[in-house]
Amino acid sequence: MRPTTLESFAGQRHFLGPDQLLTRMLTADRLTSLLFWGPPGTGKTALAGIIARHSDGHFEQANAALVGVKDIRRILQDAARRIETGGRRTILFLDEIHRFARNQQDVLLADVEAGLVTLIGATTENPFFSVNSALISRSTLFQFEPHDEDDIRRILQRALTHEDGYGNLDVRVDDDALEHWIRISDGDARRALNAMEVAVDSQQIDGTDDPIRIDVAVAEQSIQAKALRYDQDGDGHYDHASALIKSIRGSDPDAAVYWLARMLSAGEDPRFICRRLAILASEDIGLASPQAIQMAAAAWTITERIGMPECQLTLSELAIYLATCPKSNAAAQAVWNAMSDVREGRTVPVPRFLRDGHYAGASDLGHGDAYRNPHFDPTADQQDYLGVDAVYYRPTDRGFEAEIGRRMPPPSPDATDD
Repeated sequence: MRPTTLESFAGQRHFLGPDQLLTRMLTADRLTSLLFWGPPGTGKTALAGIIARHSDGHFEQANAALVGVKDIRRILQDAARRIETGGRRTILFLDEIHRFARNQQDVLLADVEAGLVTLIGATTENPFFSVNSALISRSTLFQFEPHDEDDIRRILQRALTHEDGYGNLDVRVDDDALEHWIRISDGDARRALNAMEVAVDSQQIDGTDDPIRIDVAVAEQSIQAKALRYDQDGDGHYDHASALIKSIRGSDPDAAVYWLARMLSAGEDPRFICRRLAILASEDIGLASPQAIQMAAAAWTITERIGMPECQLTLSELAIYLATCPKSNAAAQAVWNAMSDVREGRTVPVPRFLRDGHYAGASDLGHGDAYRNPHFDPTADQQDYLGVDAVYYRPTDRGFEAEIGRRMPPPSPDATDD
């Protein structure tokens, strides 16, 4: 059921729709080397084949997990000979290009740059992490998105009616069975079609012309578990963590719990989640709710001790609590600005009255002299503890920071906001 024309290709309208980039490239026959990046079952291989037919090129297909440099060199040599003899240009579709080491990818560079071969590399991993920057710069990158439900529905209905699918059989699929495949495949067309194939094959009885009926019970048996798109070592790991943090920062407890559940269901290490939430408690909540860091520390300890699945309860409680806390990054901003001054500004010496005076001879140097202890001198808060006019911490009016602001003396009129 792999589509053979652009008209039959479903999805990826953001670069294959009318007047979109890849559509314009194909129409003008100005194809460069391409990198296709996206999750499985979104049409990377199918689109590469369509492009090869549209461009009337000699199509070579290889999987980087199964071939070596020797095989790639042979393909490149054949491509060069084809050009020399007036033959068609070669389009090399290299699936799972991230499986090639950097030095293996270097083999492609010269011929790609010379135009002897048009490379279409496909990867499920972020190419900026897994593909040579030199190869990326010589290619046009297209990011494939998971199919939406309408795309999967169109693909399944086409399989039921097309002669290359089940168009020659009397297959009757209940609407709720079809919707189950659409939902559980989670945007993966290959997974949806595989489920349909399993269901039809399991209901087909040789030697009879009885209609093949697929109800929701059969559909559920044909696809046992939802496919979770999550790569613990790549984008899934960082993108879901980012979604969790930003949902909590945005005070949305429902989104926070959903992204937490996605990460835990996909097998994410709960200790990684604890680390990120502990950082968030200091960075995004800070002194607006000082209990947040205590909650994060307690949740981390409990998670370490009890593990999954029980720690999901603790992490849910923490995520909801943090999401509903008042937010402030004033404390974080204070240390960031101070660190910047320490690294880039003039070094501020410790004022003499603040220096250690607990050794013989310190008094002769004036170290510790004139220091006023605030326990005994109510004017001690008037001392200049820094020696330069600078303000790093500016409390907000949110949560407990409003009380902190009331406790703090007003800044010096000469102080600068660093």
